[in-house]
Amino acid sequence: MKTKTKSFRFKLWLYFALFTALIFLVLWLLQTVFLQGLYNGMLIRNTRKVLKSIAACDSDDEIKAAINEKSLDNTLLVYVTNSDGEILFDGDPFKSAQRQSPDYRGDTPGFPNKRDAAFPDGDKNFPENEFRDDKRRPGNEDQSDGPGDPRGDLQYQFGSIPPMFRDFLSELADNPDEMVEKRMGELYFCAQYITFGEDEHAILLASTTLNAVGSAVSVIRMQLLWVTILSLLLSFGLSWLLARKFSGPVDRLSEKAKKLGERDYSEDYPQGFCTELDDLSHTLDRTNEKLIISRNFQTELMANVSHDLRTPLTMIKGYAEMINDISFDDREQCRNDMQVIVKEADRLTALVNEILAYSELQTADKLEYSTDVDLSRLTHSIAESFATFCKPNGIRVETDIADDIIVDGSRSHLERALYNLMENAVRHTGERKEILVKLSASCDTATLSVTDYGNGIPAEELEHIWDRYYTSRQRKGQGVSGLGLAIVKQIVAMHGGRCLVTSEEGKGSTFSIELKVLADNQAALS
Repeated sequence: MKTKTKSFRFKLWLYFALFTALIFLVLWLLQTVFLQGLYNGMLIRNTRKVLKSIAACDSDDEIKAAINEKSLDNTLLVYVTNSDGEILFDGDPFKSAQRQSPDYRGDTPGFPNKRDAAFPDGDKNFPENEFRDDKRRPGNEDQSDGPGDPRGDLQYQFGSIPPMFRDFLSELADNPDEMVEKRMGELYFCAQYITFGEDEHAILLASTTLNAVGSAVSVIRMQLLWVTILSLLLSFGLSWLLARKFSGPVDRLSEKAKKLGERDYSEDYPQGFCTELDDLSHTLDRTNEKLIISRNFQTELMANVSHDLRTPLTMIKGYAEMINDISFDDREQCRNDMQVIVKEADRLTALVNEILAYSELQTADKLEYSTDVDLSRLTHSIAESFATFCKPNGIRVETDIADDIIVDGSRSHLERALYNLMENAVRHTGERKEILVKLSASCDTATLSVTDYGNGIPAEELEHIWDRYYTSRQRKGQGVSGLGLAIVKQIVAMHGGRCLVTSEEGKGSTFSIELKVLADNQAALS
């Protein structure tokens, strides 16, 4: 169970689930805990905005039209009063809605006929004094309940001037260019001076009811509870499916990685799900190829090179025993035996060096760094060195080298490749004892060839001549390990070139390598 909780699938599902829970937690806070505060803040900002837009009107008609429109659209109570608290114009949204009704009948401009609205059949016993507009106007003396009434002469009723009207007057007098705001319980008021009619200090007052969503919160909470439960169940299921969808390819890649280097490396990975996973799959394939090459190299090293290593070691041991048992007192014989030991030790050293060099080249697979290499000068240098070295043995080295051929690569690696080709030619010169080194270029390709005039190579062996250990196993040549031409091929491949060989039995062989010439050098050669 501990392992499963740490799996990629479980963690991916857990993160999806936690993210969903966090989203719904924020939603609950916004819709229940902070809903009322957000709603009140929105109403206050909207009321202030409406008041400013009305105050910006230029004429009384525009002000009245704006009050009627804004009060109805925003469900606000908007008044224009004078400093005595008399309402000069009001924008009760309920009155505005009633005026727009086709059943409305009014006998006074700006106000509905309340008796007709309450008694459409024309009941003559309608108690007019209970619904008279002037009785509901603040500032009338008959609204006071007497001298002891703390509300004074400005008793607050629905649709009337608020009790803190005197406070509005005081603060507006101190700040005539600013908006004044007040709250009374669940009611919000704001007021500002405007010019209305002949009164330059008329008061534009707007009010709205706050905390209106209190009764709806329980309904919202219940709805949100069911939505949350269903959404969480759906999201948990969906996140589990997504986790399985994403973890499936990862599991297959894990199984694929476990089989790296095995002979039955056949784990198929479906491409196209994710670019990064596709790249990882390709990387595993390339890694597997390198592991197989390395394993095969080790196998061949043990199976083939061990024979080449055993031979010089046996020779060294045998001649050392001969010196110890037989020729120790014979200085001439002892000297000859010591020369054989030195020769075999040199052969053993060369063999180990070639093995290490080839192993290093296979591990690198590509050049770590490259520079501009003057291939013409490099070829001249190596040809002259071999001419001097081979002169005592009667071997001539002829050259036909074009000048100023520049390639991009590693000088040390190219020098090693050319040295191996020359060494191979020296071992197979035959009776003619002549070697031809030729370098030419055409447009974007430089061709370097080394020709010997020995016995040649049978046609059926040409395709294997660049293989590892082929010389020592099949051709019984004079090479040290059979890795010389394989090293050349690996170096040329690292430089993006190719190796060629042509041969005719009894007439000799030509080994060639082709490399790309630098772009700056192509124009000069063409």
